[in-house]
Amino acid sequence: MILADKIIDLRKKNGWSQEELAEKLGVSRQAVSKWEGAQSVPDMARVVQMSELFGVSTDYLLKDELEQAEPSGEDAPESLSRTVSLEEANAFLDVKEGNSRRVALAVMLCILSPVALILLGGAQSTGLLAWSEKAAAGVGLVVLMLMIIPAVGLFIISNLRISPYEYLEREPVETLYGVSGMVRDRKEKFRPLHARYLIIGVMLCIASTIPLFVSMIFAEEGSFLQVAGIASILVLAAVGVLLIIRVSVIWGGYQMLLEEGDYSRENKENNRKYGFIGAIYWCLVTAGFLAWSFIGNSWNISWIVWPVAGVLYGAVTALAGALRKH
Repeated sequence: MILADKIIDLRKKNGWSQEELAEKLGVSRQAVSKWEGAQSVPDMARVVQMSELFGVSTDYLLKDELEQAEPSGEDAPESLSRTVSLEEANAFLDVKEGNSRRVALAVMLCILSPVALILLGGAQSTGLLAWSEKAAAGVGLVVLMLMIIPAVGLFIISNLRISPYEYLEREPVETLYGVSGMVRDRKEKFRPLHARYLIIGVMLCIASTIPLFVSMIFAEEGSFLQVAGIASILVLAAVGVLLIIRVSVIWGGYQMLLEEGDYSRENKENNRKYGFIGAIYWCLVTAGFLAWSFIGNSWNISWIVWPVAGVLYGAVTALAGALRKH
């Protein structure tokens, strides 16, 4: 095991991110990243500092052929980490790339599904469409279901493809030689595209309300133009969310392999303990959405549940995190 891999191994065993290790050593995260990618070597002062920080000898860090002695017998701790080979890491990233397209398209279809219902209902109520109210609602619901069905299929396919790698999201992992360097290299190359899509996606979501505000200024109340303004919110938000999910799924794959961000060892442990909160929350949101839509026959406005629930979920997770720390 070379120095780069020993630094990675010891850092992960202590549950530290690159940023946390860099802060403890008084260096930049980029410096730690280069050490772990075997692109540079720390000076002797840093090696000594790391030996004290990790509780190992400098000989262990500097000599490639020297492996740290493992406890034997009953004192040997059970291994809590799974190893990830270079081949497995590449296969996982390929699956994440494919799933990023499938999941993004599925979410976009879900967001767009009520658009036809809104437009047909608005056209019928304003006299632009010579249909009965039931006919307009019926056709709108058919279109809605024709968009929801393939979206559900895409979600199922994505889940089946990623299921062999679910341990990366929940369990601590150890990457074999060359894996971390490869992942960091791909992550850095992807970073500009990630930032660009994320910025455009957020801007589209924010700008999605502009057509509605414009229609409120220039159109009469209850006109079809205002209805179209409401539908445009979903269209622009759908495109924005597609871009955000497209790059976020791939970025999340890099973070899982490197155990950074939301997938650090500490966060994985918290998710195992408190992951039921998210499951309960979204089950309640879905139940509320269906109850409001079917019982209240409010398909034209019940879609607002999802963006509101998304915003509130951030607050719920932040509150849960604060309570855990307290």
